Amino acid sequence: MAGSATGSSSRQLNLLTTAFSRMGAKLISLVQFCGGIALLTAQMFRELLYPPFYFRLTIQQIYYIGIQSFLLVAVTGLAVGTVMSLQFGYGLAKFGGTLYVPKVVALTVSREMGPVFTSLLVAGRIGSGMASEIASMKVTQQIDAIRALGTSPIKRIVIPRVLACLIALPVLTLFADYIALYGAMVVASHELNIKSEFFFAKVIETLQMADLLTGMAKTVVFAFFISLCACWKGLNTEGGTQGVGNSTTWVVVASSIFIMVADVFLTKLFIITVYNEG
Repeated sequence: MAGSATGSSSRQLNLLTTAFSRMGAKLISLVQFCGGIALLTAQMFRELLYPPFYFRLTIQQIYYIGIQSFLLVAVTGLAVGTVMSLQFGYGLAKFGGTLYVPKVVALTVSREMGPVFTSLLVAGRIGSGMASEIASMKVTQQIDAIRALGTSPIKRIVIPRVLACLIALPVLTLFADYIALYGAMVVASHELNIKSEFFFAKVIETLQMADLLTGMAKTVVFAFFISLCACWKGLNTEGGTQGVGNSTTWVVVASSIFIMVADVFLTKLFIITVYNEG
């Protein structure tokens, strides 16, 4: 009996030790991530002020992030707008509020759906692409070769990607908003018997510049985190090809979580300071 009790206590102690070890490892990883992002941000801003400036690389990244994402953003925006128009239309029809569909859809798309969905798409496509590209350069020692040639990897790799993402993502968001509203207008015209002229007039009446600017401001925050997170993880990748895959997955998951959590705080901030609804 005493031996059985001793064995049970030993197993419980081992389980408790394992649990604390895992928690400690997670905490250490979180601290390393926050510290690494802070150091990379400081280094990027410091090197951003001094030449050389790689404008060509920045333009190439804008093309890759922005132009090549237009079709994906257009399809997503069109789907979001049509679905929201149908959902709000048939839902409000029960209360005789169909005529409020343009206002509700316009505010929801410009403030929330447009920025969040566009940023999630960019995190999945661009964030993973950046991470895999930089991680591949890291494991194949191309980063070390850049340093050996006297060039800063921060200037040549990180800064062009961060700047391009900060420029391209707000433009993609604005484009997605317009496409979503167009899709909502078409559905409202054919399914809800709301004339296109009336829909368009109500959208113009409802939307203010603050609604569009706050939505784009959200994407600036999201873009900065997505690009910087992808660059940091790529530069710190280890473990060969398996490490490249792990870094890619990690960036997509971390960016998606950040977008959803940050959106809550940014929305509350804008409600209090901009929308005058708090």
